[in-house]
Amino acid sequence: MPPQHLSRSVRRDLRQASERTRRVRRSERLRSLRRQDADSIRLKRTERCSEKLGRRELVVSHLQLADAIAHRYAGRPQDADDLRQVAYLGLVKAAERFDPERSDDFASFAVPTIAGEIKRHFRDNCWFVRPPRSLQELKSTVEHEVPRMAQQLGRDPSRGEIAERVGEPAERIDEAIGCSRAMHPMSLDAPVSTADEHTAFGDTLDSGDRRLEQAEQVQSLRRACRELPPRERLIIYRRFYEERTQSEIAQEIGVTQMQVSRLLTSTLARLRSLLGGAEWFAA
Repeated sequence: MPPQHLSRSVRRDLRQASERTRRVRRSERLRSLRRQDADSIRLKRTERCSEKLGRRELVVSHLQLADAIAHRYAGRPQDADDLRQVAYLGLVKAAERFDPERSDDFASFAVPTIAGEIKRHFRDNCWFVRPPRSLQELKSTVEHEVPRMAQQLGRDPSRGEIAERVGEPAERIDEAIGCSRAMHPMSLDAPVSTADEHTAFGDTLDSGDRRLEQAEQVQSLRRACRELPPRERLIIYRRFYEERTQSEIAQEIGVTQMQVSRLLTSTLARLRSLLGGAEWFAA
């Protein structure tokens, strides 16, 4: 604060000068803080770029490792290019998770990550009909143990020996081995080796139970019969359910056999119309 013995104008000039000095110092501090923030941002950007460049170099330098791991699974019914792409994805994930401060051996870290990504791809995307997770895991265990047992025994192991090795019932072993067909089922149009060269796999399959289709047809016919007059319903019932002759029906309802024949013809035509011209309904 200016001394009191100075004039009012001098004190005012001193206060203004002091205020200008404070504003200048404040501006300098703000500029200094901004420069520090900018330097910190540039440093962080540089570190991130360095990390990205480092991860990129890791990925590029280990592409052959990913190719080798993908080639290990090439025997399965899966496109080789798809497996290679999945292996590259696992390599990128390994590069993102790798911490050089803990270890400098990236290959040892990347191998299980890439293999796990390929196995996850098989588990989630390669099943046409997906079996339970436990059955998938049992299938992988069986596929891993069978070659080892064959090498130890000098022959292919039996179902009971496999079941004893993996600790599962023999029926579960059959399910695990059989579920492999769910990955790539056979086409119904695939040719089969028979005397007829044009026979397809679908032609050899059982057509199934026809009773369900017949039950649907009976329900449709029942609804159509409700639309008929009572006398025509009676004629249909006597002729096709009780299997009576036209003469017997004519005597019962008091008409001639010719009239019963005409009524049957007209009634059947009406039923066909109500059923929408169904081919399975014939006189």
